[in-house]
Amino acid sequence: MSGLEQLYQQIILDHSKRRLGEPLVEAEAGHAHGESSQHNPICGDQITLRVETAGDRMVRISWEGSGCSISMASASVLTELAEGLSRDELVSLIDQFRDVMRSRGSVEADEDVLGDGAAFAGVAKFPARVKCAMLAWVAAENALLAAA
Repeated sequence: MSGLEQLYQQIILDHSKRRLGEPLVEAEAGHAHGESSQHNPICGDQITLRVETAGDRMVRISWEGSGCSISMASASVLTELAEGLSRDELVSLIDQFRDVMRSRGSVEADEDVLGDGAAFAGVAKFPARVKCAMLAWVAAENALLAAA
């Protein structure tokens, strides 16, 4: 395993332990919010994720879930990256992460955009694990639509 792969593996393990954004919290009065629950029947991963916005800005993402280190770390990374973004910026971030995940390793993750999310680039080479990495991102996309 290369040094970069080891670093990426460590980032995923760290986020799966820290679990930024957990637990699921109620939205503040006056903030728009949406919620989505997603389940991966293949491996049993599940998440309920809530987005909270004030105006056009993300105020908070909170979630609760259970599953493998990839799915839980991915939710943590998403939470860290999304705070303060506009709705359009979050949609763009989700699209870029999805492009990397669907590429089977042919699209290089831009660390300047995806931050710790770039650590999941190696997951894209394993189609069975892509759904694990995407679970929180799909939930965020659906929750954002519900918050509109």
